[in-house]
Amino acid sequence: MNRKLLLSAFLMLAISFGFSQTKEELQAQKAEKQAEANKFQAEANALQAQIDALPGWRVGAFGTIGGSLSNFNNWYAQGAPNNSSGNIGFTFNAFANKIEDKYFWRNSLTTNLAWVKLDNKDIDTDSDDFEPTTDVFNLSSLYGRKLSEKWAVSGLMEYRTTLLNNFNDPGYLDVGVGATWTPLDNLIVVIHPLNYNFVFADNDAIFDSSMGAKIVADYTRQIGAIAFKSNFSTFQSYKSSDLSNWTWTNSFSYTLWKMIGVGFDFGLRSNKQEALNYALGQFDPMGTADEPTFDNVDNDLQTYYTIGLSYKF
Repeated sequence: MNRKLLLSAFLMLAISFGFSQTKEELQAQKAEKQAEANKFQAEANALQAQIDALPGWRVGAFGTIGGSLSNFNNWYAQGAPNNSSGNIGFTFNAFANKIEDKYFWRNSLTTNLAWVKLDNKDIDTDSDDFEPTTDVFNLSSLYGRKLSEKWAVSGLMEYRTTLLNNFNDPGYLDVGVGATWTPLDNLIVVIHPLNYNFVFADNDAIFDSSMGAKIVADYTRQIGAIAFKSNFSTFQSYKSSDLSNWTWTNSFSYTLWKMIGVGFDFGLRSNKQEALNYALGQFDPMGTADEPTFDNVDNDLQTYYTIGLSYKF
């Protein structure tokens, strides 16, 4: 009996030792294969860098989609027991750049659109449609003749507006010339001291076009599964600081599986003309508050963000 127990224990130890040896061998093989994969990936990245440095077109796009839908019937614990709600939003970032030895032509498009719905089925006064909320559209085209590897004489055209509500009211078209600095491969800095800011709006008493300086900084890059874009654009009016404005937008995308991942977008903006136009729309002449003007309006910081699934195009 004792011999059988000893034999069984010996066999169990032998089997365990065999499995442990197999696991260690597999881990060693995995480490070896991973080292080879890292080596090949580094070589592939180096080749891609050489391809990116060649003259010609570079195009790309990525975006974020976020949304949710819900429906409640007789859910008495909440104030509106019968309702349906939802929000849908997406962003899209695309670029098409032609890089040559003596010149470049960089084009980019940024959009961020969102809709929301809250329908109380027990009343008829609210809307059961998806109403626009976030509404951003930006299109730019930059052409430059190279003076050196990092500096160029350039001309910029940039158009900004909303698409879902009040299209081109206001709309901004910047046209100017100056210099472009490229300190890094993925960073573009535009400095245009001669720029005219055309403003299109029904209320021309508030929205006014003027001459000024245009500065744009754009950083777009992809590192492995991460793609991101940051764009800062400002116009400083020579006529009045009330006509100046700036916008900073950021987009991040992380690919989890194949072309699908998670994305996060946020933006900041300061525009006194838009703040005054909105304040006048809310102003009650019969109230006690003073009528909003450029001197007393609260130019609060404008913000938005979108988070959701992303798709790499």
